[in-house]
Amino acid sequence: MSPHNHLPEAKAIRALAQFTNPVRDRFLELAVAYNVNVITGSMPEVAEDGRLLNVSFLCRRDGSYDSFHKIHPTPSEVEAWGMSGGDRIEAFDTDCGRIGILVCYDVEFPEVCRILADQGMNILFVPFLTDTQNGYMRVRHCAQARAIENECYVVIAGAVGNLPNVNNMDIQYAQSAIFTPSDFSFPTNTVKTEATPNTEMVLIADLDFDLLKELHSRGSVRNMKDRRKDLYRIVQAGTE
Repeated sequence: MSPHNHLPEAKAIRALAQFTNPVRDRFLELAVAYNVNVITGSMPEVAEDGRLLNVSFLCRRDGSYDSFHKIHPTPSEVEAWGMSGGDRIEAFDTDCGRIGILVCYDVEFPEVCRILADQGMNILFVPFLTDTQNGYMRVRHCAQARAIENECYVVIAGAVGNLPNVNNMDIQYAQSAIFTPSDFSFPTNTVKTEATPNTEMVLIADLDFDLLKELHSRGSVRNMKDRRKDLYRIVQAGTE
């Protein structure tokens, strides 16, 4: 965004959106070339109706892709950039299992993740950007809660470092991590692995879906099965 600092922030972010499709296409090329599935960081996207959205892409190793639009823009995204929220909650199929994507602030709303869990999600991916340690801790603790209550893995990946020449995005704080449910088969602190705080690095871990299946049926607690659906339920708009 720095070449557009002479513009108001709302216009600068829209200027940045011109790079979103080329960046997505480059990630697709890398996914095919390296035979991996890639969940991208989020990027600005101008919808056909003119709204500004925040989009993250699932780029599959077979060259196909899906997109998730952030449901809950933060107050600063709305006030500074005029960002709007997406309107679709959907789990995605991959050759590694069914996954979900939520962007940053979205993970702080438990209803959204529960809908994805009901759709069969095994891993939730959360790309995020937080500029303070307080903001990071909100994302981290909520992500750990989502892993426990939905009996799934949660992967959070955030931006670190400083961009002093970029208005409204000059500082970041993050500690990327992979979280698990809390039961005998998983780490006692629910942390599979985590980065050094505010340091750029790569995390590599194997996640066992069979442990999730065992948890669903024979865990010491069974959050998904033990819900009192006679008293409460979460219903996605448009499904009833």
